[in-house]
Amino acid sequence: MARIALTARFQQAITPSALRSYLAEFISTFFFVFAVVGSMMSSRKLMPDAASDPASLVMVAVANAFALSSAVYIAANVSGGHINPAVTFGMAVGGHISVPNAICYWISQMVASVMACLLLRVTIVGQHVPTYGITEEMTGFGASVLEGVLTFGLVYTVYAAGDPRNGALGGIGPLAVGFMAGANVLATGPFSGGSMNPACAFGSAVVAGSFRNQAVYWVGPLIGGAVAGLLYDNVVYPAQSSPDPLTGISLTGISGRVGV
Repeated sequence: MARIALTARFQQAITPSALRSYLAEFISTFFFVFAVVGSMMSSRKLMPDAASDPASLVMVAVANAFALSSAVYIAANVSGGHINPAVTFGMAVGGHISVPNAICYWISQMVASVMACLLLRVTIVGQHVPTYGITEEMTGFGASVLEGVLTFGLVYTVYAAGDPRNGALGGIGPLAVGFMAGANVLATGPFSGGSMNPACAFGSAVVAGSFRNQAVYWVGPLIGGAVAGLLYDNVVYPAQSSPDPLTGISLTGISGRVGV
């Protein structure tokens, strides 16, 4: 029986609807990472001492907010607009998406991130692709906790903004998610970079060839995203419907959530 259920879930992961979801995640994540990493490179071009210039931080934060809001909006009705492995992980832990679907989402997001950073590296030959890093005042553990808290806030906003029980939010939901991301970058950009997105950190690390402190941008965000989803669904605003036992997807559906 378990083998039949597992086979059914994998079959669910390769349906035409699921494949469209993966493509939507790829396109949205590509343009999100392209805008975010591109804004970092632009700030370095405009401000030689970008690391200590407050205007550089504001520039990257605004790019995060605008790019994330747009990326979520254009993918929300197809894939849920996750744009972030931490969001996908939180949805999978909460039973809103099956594990095979979540794995395919991860692959789409990470490949899109690598492709976006690679395009920036090839076209802007005068600069290296920047990677996320932690300041010398912080330890890896502290930075991981910080990224986890940031991602908790982001994923919690995703759940609240995309919950159909809160009414039809339309374009306000993606804006709320984008504003939270921008605020988090303003608050912690100089310390850990304010990534909140393992795919974004992974893509830039692959193209730059530097994986230093990469675990910080996976462990913290994945734990933070999972805790946010479980807390929202089971404590703050318990779900009224149970997940489908065959597909692992809740009755509200993947598109019922606004993602990052």
